[in-house]
Amino acid sequence: MYSEEQKMYFSKNLLDWYQTHKRDLPWRRSKNPYYIWISEVMLQQTRVDTVIPYFHRFIDQFPTVEALATAPEENVLKAWEGLGYYSRARNLQSAVREVHERYDGVVPASKEDISALKGVGPYTSGAILSIAYNKPEPAVDGNVMRVLSRYFLIEEDIMKPSTRTIMEKLARELILDGTASDFNQALMELGAMVCTPRSPHCLTCPVMAHCSAREAGMEEALPIKKKAKPPRPELRAVALIEGTGEHAGKWLIRQRPQEGLLARMWELPHVEWATTAWQSDEDNQEALRAALAEQEQIGIQPEDWFMDTEHIFSHIVWKMKVYRAKLGDANRPSTGEEWIPFHYRWVGPEDLQNYAFPNVFVRIMREWQEGNEA
Repeated sequence: MYSEEQKMYFSKNLLDWYQTHKRDLPWRRSKNPYYIWISEVMLQQTRVDTVIPYFHRFIDQFPTVEALATAPEENVLKAWEGLGYYSRARNLQSAVREVHERYDGVVPASKEDISALKGVGPYTSGAILSIAYNKPEPAVDGNVMRVLSRYFLIEEDIMKPSTRTIMEKLARELILDGTASDFNQALMELGAMVCTPRSPHCLTCPVMAHCSAREAGMEEALPIKKKAKPPRPELRAVALIEGTGEHAGKWLIRQRPQEGLLARMWELPHVEWATTAWQSDEDNQEALRAALAEQEQIGIQPEDWFMDTEHIFSHIVWKMKVYRAKLGDANRPSTGEEWIPFHYRWVGPEDLQNYAFPNVFVRIMREWQEGNEA
């Protein structure tokens, strides 16, 4: 289907280019499969520049398979805080625990074993096996599919599993003997630095001369990708409950359920709106008070609107209105001692390092802190 001349030209020129132009990235300084594994999980749906400081901090805190396998989950989630997609961190730790227990702490070097680990899909397994162990396995992600779509003029929807199968077969054929580690990294690098999603830098591309999409004037049209559904909006009202007396300068937080979205992370109390439109602030506050009283048996006294913000997931976006509030008298029984549910805590700015939060709630609390210090 594709000429051997075109394939050989691609592989050789790409490898030559990579030796001169590859970026100095921290996970490239070692063939440690554990470090490479961490970097690949972090890089999913996250920019390289964002990942670098997280990677350094993470391996400082969890330098070995054993260190991550035996760490409390809350410490792992805290180290991951800000990267999002927290299921990645949970799956990573779960898989690392299996490596610790079943493989004596050594990341498996076989396709069958590594692919059986939780959260390790075809791309991650291919990346680890090729980069760390130099095994001729393809590692096909979005960057790679974009490059191959353009160079070989593949006009198939890259969101289809059948197209990924085509790409993986082709990528495997392009790996020259003994070059898997450098080749797969070179292919990723070309997609990240030159063959970019928009306005590709064709004149500096090492394989431009035989790029079929450029010859056909289709480099901007490829790859073909069916648009995903936009994230569904959800309205959520948030209670920023400020402490008084011994809790002055603190906020009331709660832990999310053991399962589901953002499981076991901490957050400000909030409720989902049943309607698709906000009411007046007065009505919003009353509904927030009533909902928390019903759902959590916690009484609050909303005071005023504080800020609007949002938190974006892959499939939903939380549109959030934040209201300042105080804990109500309903939480003070006749003894005068305050009562709150067991999954609630009072925390101040100095305590935030001890709890893993979705980033949006950290932003809200920091905004409150900065406003009070101004």
